[in-house]
Amino acid sequence: MSTLRNRDFRHLWISGGISGIGSWLLVVAIPFHVFTLTGSTVATGLALALEALPALFIGPWAGVLLDRCDLTRAMWIADLVSAAAVALILFADADRIWPIYLAILIESTATTVFRPATRALLPAIVGTGNELAAANALNAFTGSAIRLAAPPLGALLLAGPGIEFVLAVDIAGYLLSAAIISAVRTRRHVTAERVDNPPAGFRYVAGHRALRGILIGQTVFLTANAGLTALLVPFTVDRLHAPGYVLGYLISGLGAGYLIGAALSTKAQSWLGVRDLLALTQLVTAAGYFALFNAPGIPWAIAAAVLIGLPGSILLITAETAIQRTAPTGLLGRIGALFFAADSLALLIGALAAPALTLLLDLPLTLNALAAFAVLAAALTLVAVPGHPANFTKTPARR
Repeated sequence: MSTLRNRDFRHLWISGGISGIGSWLLVVAIPFHVFTLTGSTVATGLALALEALPALFIGPWAGVLLDRCDLTRAMWIADLVSAAAVALILFADADRIWPIYLAILIESTATTVFRPATRALLPAIVGTGNELAAANALNAFTGSAIRLAAPPLGALLLAGPGIEFVLAVDIAGYLLSAAIISAVRTRRHVTAERVDNPPAGFRYVAGHRALRGILIGQTVFLTANAGLTALLVPFTVDRLHAPGYVLGYLISGLGAGYLIGAALSTKAQSWLGVRDLLALTQLVTAAGYFALFNAPGIPWAIAAAVLIGLPGSILLITAETAIQRTAPTGLLGRIGALFFAADSLALLIGALAAPALTLLLDLPLTLNALAAFAVLAAALTLVAVPGHPANFTKTPARR
């Protein structure tokens, strides 16, 4: 792939892959470690909920910082902070659980800086043409492969060497990622127009029809997705009447679909405009939700999971590329942080609302209602996002 001939993109890609492996190992390790120490589902749930808070409350301020500083420096510092945060977990025990909670908050705060910085730096490295779509597709493909392989690897490492080894691997990964990122030479050009407050990104998105439409459609869609994800375990046990390990098969099917979708995403963006591709992939993913949660057996459920992952991957890559191409360079950090915060808000709302809905409705009805909510996202996208390509080009930030 031609993007890999770009030295700085190669560094960015390798760094993201290394830190991604460590992060996905922790997805398995942290809940397991907290539950092992406390035996409490509430304590375990709190550990998961804390991950979403920094993006909501710190994200807008992080966006201001990113629009005013060297993105490369911000990223390697974030990696070092993440390594230090993970090291804190080593000091936790059954009588002292707070180091884990503190580590989660610190690492999630660092991620709140790292992810928008990556989104803002990538167009400076590869430009905003076809190479940007290809770079996002490659990043998504790599992330999907890691998502497919790292969780079972984490489970094996926990069962073998144990939590200390997993944490050591994660710390080493963050340190190596920081070293690789520090070698990136590209520096983003910041426009002379500067707005030094967090609401500037929100005001720009609110006044820009294309970005506003993507934000609305994606937030509704991701809320439905978060709710369905929160009910995946009850669905597997109560509806499929399957043992717990079948959940791993469903996640693997989803990961396989993401891999295929990432490989096809660049081509897909040449077939349809941004609005139509976003709406179509939201609709097809919603159809996959209906197929999964009404599946008559495990093989059908796994096939439906693949169907969800394929358009879902194209959807996320298309939205990411459209944001990078449309947002002004001087506001890209703040706008990226805003979308990151919206993702986290959708995660919180969906994860909390879905279990509550099952108290009012039965599980099958709740699952289908949330799948229908994903269909609503496609309709909103068609209405809210403009169809003309001219709406997806960079314009100067308004004073």
